[in-house]
Amino acid sequence: GSADNTNYRMPHSFGYRARTRKVYTRDPKRRGYIPSLSTYLAVYKVGDYVDVVVNPAEQRGLPYKYYQGRTGRVWSVTPRAVGVLINKRVRQRIMRKKVMIRVEHVRKSQCNADFLARVKHNEEVRKTGKGTPIKRVPTQPRGAMNVKVGKNAVVPLGSKKYNFAELFDY
Repeated sequence: GSADNTNYRMPHSFGYRARTRKVYTRDPKRRGYIPSLSTYLAVYKVGDYVDVVVNPAEQRGLPYKYYQGRTGRVWSVTPRAVGVLINKRVRQRIMRKKVMIRVEHVRKSQCNADFLARVKHNEEVRKTGKGTPIKRVPTQPRGAMNVKVGKNAVVPLGSKKYNFAELFDY
């Protein structure tokens, strides 16, 4: 009847790309399918860290929406795609998911660039002995110093005798 609106509602979709209207949208100036040549010429090796950044113009090899923006490690390399190990939290456990993603949708991650730079620096310090120290040292106590008093006399701050009768008059 007219009170029942179930006949007029849009059907609910649970598809592979459901609720990705904003996630898979590029800004107007970057629309269209023009990936740079460096996208295809990038060399991925097993063990590299990669970020999953979907290019919505390329529908092939598209990862599921959960993996957008995630970082993982390469475990397999094929001519047009890379296999990426990504941690996914499912209720109370973390599962390591193996996902095959086309190269248009991944880029090399900078997540461990600082670590690699530190390792390189530490190796150089070990060889040459020059550079910032490798070991991290906790904050040390401040050094001793002399305080100039000038004309003012030094007033000792000793403990005062506590007299209960002066405080409370009974």
